[in-house]
Amino acid sequence: MPELITPPRILVVRFSSIGDVVLTTPLLRALKARHPDAEITYVTKTEMAPLVSDHPAVGRVIELERGGSLPALATQLRRLHFTHRMDLHGTLRAALLRFLVPGTWSGFDHRRRERRILIATKRDSYPEHRPIAERYFQAAAGLDVKPDGKPAEFFVSATAQQTAATWLDQAGIDGKRLAVLAPGAAHFTKRWPLEYWVTLAQRLHADGWALALVGGDGDRVLCQSIVARADVPAAVAAGRFGLQDTGALLRRSQVAVSGDTGVMHMATASGTPVVALMGPTVFQFGFFPYQARSTVLERPLDCRPCTAHGGPACPLGHHHCLRQIDADTAAAAVEQLSA
Repeated sequence: MPELITPPRILVVRFSSIGDVVLTTPLLRALKARHPDAEITYVTKTEMAPLVSDHPAVGRVIELERGGSLPALATQLRRLHFTHRMDLHGTLRAALLRFLVPGTWSGFDHRRRERRILIATKRDSYPEHRPIAERYFQAAAGLDVKPDGKPAEFFVSATAQQTAATWLDQAGIDGKRLAVLAPGAAHFTKRWPLEYWVTLAQRLHADGWALALVGGDGDRVLCQSIVARADVPAAVAAGRFGLQDTGALLRRSQVAVSGDTGVMHMATASGTPVVALMGPTVFQFGFFPYQARSTVLERPLDCRPCTAHGGPACPLGHHHCLRQIDADTAAAAVEQLSA
């Protein structure tokens, strides 16, 4: 393609969630590599901003606060006169923002139709199996970029790195072989059973691992319950660490064990090997660990996938997709992956 006369001024919009935002970073990296002088502005929710705030490709992060005004955000964006506008979200809120910020917008194919067919009939009608991180590149048509085969990226500040180091030192586990466990999930059907996490914590402790448990505010009680029932030394960062500090902690660990959640993608983007416990969702959706050292544990059941994002209960009542992945299998995967 011909060289652009003016350095591109690129707007990237992805409001949430953790994994979705993290998986936009291969596109950010490719844009900056192809157009070093490009000005990239990233719009996301305030709680997601730490995921891209320190990314070297991003020149400006504009935050949409909880309950914030979309028209006010649009007024701010209109003043910046972008040459390219990328909607990487595709929701009604994003559509309204596109209306309020006139100009040419581009997006990507979410493959919602194929996903619905796969859930309802278990028939795979996807034309190809492309990870979501690579589907995002459709929004950059005309900018001459393509995936470079590398993982997502999560850059953390020096302050966050120091916070994690100090916390590990105070917990008496700095310098030890560290496994991070992420037992939480927004939906029940994505949660590995509590008793399995308890057994895994006991197995890993017996194998010489130091343990740290991470998650959001809503996961703190769950993490504390696992530690209490396992009766092993473990440090709980859930509800205490924000995204940046959690990322720094993941960078200092040798392995992470997580369900299909944002922490899984944060770990791969931090360079941490991941044991991923996949239940109701499947590879075709595009959200498996991307271009990173990982082991995916899943069961080839006829009932998978049952939902797009997980749900409050197993539709068949048995939850075999995760209950048939035992703690011994997960512990063995940790050892093999960390060898």
